[in-house]
Amino acid sequence: MEKETLMQLKEEYIELLKSTKREGIDNLIKYLENTDFFTAPASTRYHNSFEGGLVDHSINVYNQLLNKVNYEFEDSQKYQQSLIIVSLLHDICKANFYTVGTKNVKVDGKWKQEAYYQVNDHLPLGHGEKSAMIVSKFINLNTEEMMAIRWHMGFSEPKENYYTIGNVFNKYKLAVALHVADLEATYYVENNNNK
Repeated sequence: MEKETLMQLKEEYIELLKSTKREGIDNLIKYLENTDFFTAPASTRYHNSFEGGLVDHSINVYNQLLNKVNYEFEDSQKYQQSLIIVSLLHDICKANFYTVGTKNVKVDGKWKQEAYYQVNDHLPLGHGEKSAMIVSKFINLNTEEMMAIRWHMGFSEPKENYYTIGNVFNKYKLAVALHVADLEATYYVENNNNK
């Protein structure tokens, strides 16, 4: 990703977070700026596995969720602040999560070293729960925001959690919407951009 594009995404991301006027949001932004969040990939190889992929993915999820909430929720106005919070922060656990390693690959019959992203999890607390915990250190989340961030992986969680996920999705429509927006950003928007 070009540096100029990366800077534009970072500025858009920060402005959206600031627009919530949530108490503690400035400290959360400072935290993010002291991590690799704005240069990290979104994954090792599944989607947006490039520099800046994580912030790009977060903005993509926001755009998908904004469209979904405004179109599908009769009470969409009451969710405007929450959808910024949950979409932009659902993967905050991926800050300082990836490192660059090298592997040997054969190209035109010759071996060469190639860089790739690998996981280096310093705080192995899980995915959604870790994001919710980190965000909660800086800002208060309402129950629906907490549930949306915690359970945004939906049924890709271990099957032992399916009953709980079903209960959460029945009670909190924002949780369902975030999960679907995350899938749409990953498989519709980002896979099409990476082809």
